[in-house]
Amino acid sequence: MKTLLAAAAVMALAASMPAAAQQRPLSDPVVAAPNPEALFTSKDAKLNRNKQATLHIMKELLQCHQWNRAGEWLTDKYIQHNPVAKSGLAGVVYYFTQVAKQQPTPTCDKLTSPVVAVQAEGDYVTVSTVRTLPIPGTTTGETYTTTWFDMYRFVDGKADEHWDPMALGAGPGPSASASKPAAG
Repeated sequence: MKTLLAAAAVMALAASMPAAAQQRPLSDPVVAAPNPEALFTSKDAKLNRNKQATLHIMKELLQCHQWNRAGEWLTDKYIQHNPVAKSGLAGVVYYFTQVAKQQPTPTCDKLTSPVVAVQAEGDYVTVSTVRTLPIPGTTTGETYTTTWFDMYRFVDGKADEHWDPMALGAGPGPSASASKPAAG
């Protein structure tokens, strides 16, 4: 009976703690590919065109903030399923340049985003990247890795629709800043 009462007390204490304080990463770290740009190719001409356009989006727009070039890779319609940016080319450019206040980098030679995988099928390309986040409830700067994704649907070689896992109140996603590969 004492054991049962002690277990109940521990459970009650745990239930009263913030959920974040109970969370610790249990998984292995997510690891980026050593040569991410090589993942953006395909022997199929249509898939290769879409993967190459995705590489330009990842590198020139999301990493180097060259939003003046967005019309090269995004349609005017560009349907956005991220709740913090409006749909349309003008809406997404406004978000990154005026809300996120991104400034273009002077050069943009090599993709530095920590890409894990790139899949392409039909008109869709999905990019999985490493996302490094602070461990909830810690104040020591400890982090863990998880996976972020961006998925695009293409029309005539330009992204016409986009999805990612962003949630309101979740803070900026990796593509909202020039994220660097996680150490390790």
